[in-house]
Amino acid sequence: MTRRTLAAALLASLLATAAAADDTVPAKQLFGAVTAPAPPLPGAARVIGSHAKGCLAGGTALPVDGPGWQAMRLSRNRNFGHPRLVALIERLAREARADGWPGLLVGDLAQPRGGPMRTGHASHQIGLDVDIWLTPMPDRRLSEEERETLPAVSMLREGTRTVDPSRFGPRQVALIRRAASYPEVARIFVHPGIKQALCEAAGADRGWLAKVRPWWGHDSHFHIRLRCPEGEPLCRDQDPPPDGDGCGAELAWWLSDEPWRPKPPGPPPRPITLAELPAECRIVLEAR
Repeated sequence: MTRRTLAAALLASLLATAAAADDTVPAKQLFGAVTAPAPPLPGAARVIGSHAKGCLAGGTALPVDGPGWQAMRLSRNRNFGHPRLVALIERLAREARADGWPGLLVGDLAQPRGGPMRTGHASHQIGLDVDIWLTPMPDRRLSEEERETLPAVSMLREGTRTVDPSRFGPRQVALIRRAASYPEVARIFVHPGIKQALCEAAGADRGWLAKVRPWWGHDSHFHIRLRCPEGEPLCRDQDPPPDGDGCGAELAWWLSDEPWRPKPPGPPPRPITLAELPAECRIVLEAR
């Protein structure tokens, strides 16, 4: 039995179990078992729901190699996105190379039909999110093994919340600034230490900094999030970021000890079920 046949059998079994169990099977198991995109809903590709609770119809695969990029961690099968996201990555790769960046190492986009993932992200569910490594692309084609094992290098000094200037410098600043300049980009998430470095390097041109928001992790990559495409009524945008460049009190809080203090242990979060996703996601999941 081939891997594709096994995956199809597993998906059918999980769908039957979900129906019998009143949709109590975690949606991440169902969407994580799908190996191919859903056909688009009438008209075009469709984004359904929000970044952390939704799915994707008519997703497009980012080629694993392109002029100015290489996709990483191929075994995860997370190189799918809305066509507008794929087009943005291709544009960023082209224009960043013109700026002097050697090329993009592209991390996770979304699963073939979006939805919750078995491991890792809570977001990346609707094909409008992508992780871009802050390590420059090598000047050769990486092997499949290297794409699985090459470490994503932290840009921080070990044991600190500040960047290491030998790893993070003007080229990384220019890359993030370039991504933030695109009007379809709603947010870019980075480690607070990286946000601090961007605030210090921005100079008088500070408008783009509003899109760049600090968040846990993101010390080895930055996370691009697109706004909902026009004409997609089922897509739910995140609220816009606050006014200002984000380099004041908010960043000071992130760089303090407060966000990093251990939290009291509690029950693990309950996984999202198919019944909790938009109703259209069941159609997307079952489409053939």
